[in-house]
Amino acid sequence: MADGAPRLLYLHGFRSSPASWKIGLLRAELARRGLADRLDCPALSPVPDEAIAQAEALIAAAPGPLTLAGSSLGGYYATWLAEKHDLRAVLINPAVVAPLSLAAYIGPQTNLYTGETFVFTAAHVAQLHALETPRVTPGRYLLLVETGDEVLDYRAAVARYAGCRQIVDAGGDHSYTRFSERLPQILEFAGL
Repeated sequence: MADGAPRLLYLHGFRSSPASWKIGLLRAELARRGLADRLDCPALSPVPDEAIAQAEALIAAAPGPLTLAGSSLGGYYATWLAEKHDLRAVLINPAVVAPLSLAAYIGPQTNLYTGETFVFTAAHVAQLHALETPRVTPGRYLLLVETGDEVLDYRAAVARYAGCRQIVDAGGDHSYTRFSERLPQILEFAGL
């Protein structure tokens, strides 16, 4: 890949991995367009500070313009990283109040794709608190939410990202069932 070519850094959600169906669809679409080498999707650590360090290493190494995409907890991370590093981000059913919503998951957890187990702790929740972003820059984001999200209240994301470009789809669920339909908007937003 030539330096200066736009790239997309995808940050998956809590208990997810690069094996998720959304990332599979994204990889396939980029390959169809001859852009398979423009996607980075690391297997993020379940430890928030480590996940941020992984993402920041990829941001620092990016040879050209970079757009973030984050699903659920990945959207929470993407917001913090976008504001810190002056980047654009696509947020897919993002966790707006991750420290509150994930506090209920303290204890043993299993990755939904790899089967790997880990323990989520109160210290991890404290790390999430440290990543809270007081304000967002409206022109920086594309928000994609479905009203049927059974895990997170989509209205919190709509309010949090008021003034940002938003696509609010009726129905669906936390997985964001319309992901394949929104690939053109995601890739256009990322300059791909």
